[in-house]
Amino acid sequence: MWNGKTVAVILPTFKEADSIADCIERFDAIGIVDDILVVNNNAHPDTSPAVAGTAAREVLEPVQGYGAAIRRGIAETRDADLVCICEPDGTFDPDDILKLLPFTADVEVVFGSRTVQTFILTGANMGFFLRWGNWAVAKLAEVLFNTVYLSDVGCTFRVLTRESLDFLEPRFEANGSAFGFEMMLITVHHRIPLVQVPVKYQERVGESSVTGHPMKTLELGIEMILMCLKRRLRPRR
Repeated sequence: MWNGKTVAVILPTFKEADSIADCIERFDAIGIVDDILVVNNNAHPDTSPAVAGTAAREVLEPVQGYGAAIRRGIAETRDADLVCICEPDGTFDPDDILKLLPFTADVEVVFGSRTVQTFILTGANMGFFLRWGNWAVAKLAEVLFNTVYLSDVGCTFRVLTRESLDFLEPRFEANGSAFGFEMMLITVHHRIPLVQVPVKYQERVGESSVTGHPMKTLELGIEMILMCLKRRLRPRR
């Protein structure tokens, strides 16, 4: 628990069989996480055996896509007061949850940011194009929605209150890789109190399904820009 509130961690997995057990164990070792949920999104066959030897529980989400996995995880953690979302691919340091949680005393949503140079560690896949591309789309959202300082649209490490998730969940539409940005856009569009906090970004274990491929990264960036523009034209509901 964190300050009397229960904490759940959602770990979506597809290609993280070699890193997921370590990620779970590190979250568990912090001593404040009440529930670690692995959402198996048609993952590598070695994933379930790796999870079985840990403190986490596992559910299978057959609909393919990052968004589908997270939406399933949100539905499965309704009893938690605070929900952390993190990818178990080695790029994030589970201890950084201790950076994010304190801000929940003041805001409903705490997004991580990977674009602060100080916290981009050796081997991390955050070259010029990715770093400044994420920053540019973040600034587009910041200006269009006249919201708080944003510096990264692709960071999947975040903490949300149950109240904010209850509001956001019925408004989700995306099931793919742009889901994380959709969550950010709905948050800023509806003026839900938020903040973005720098987190460490490390070398990935294995290859990413998206950022490991330049063309897929470019396509995702274009999808995010269009999503941002379309969301801005929508009335709040």
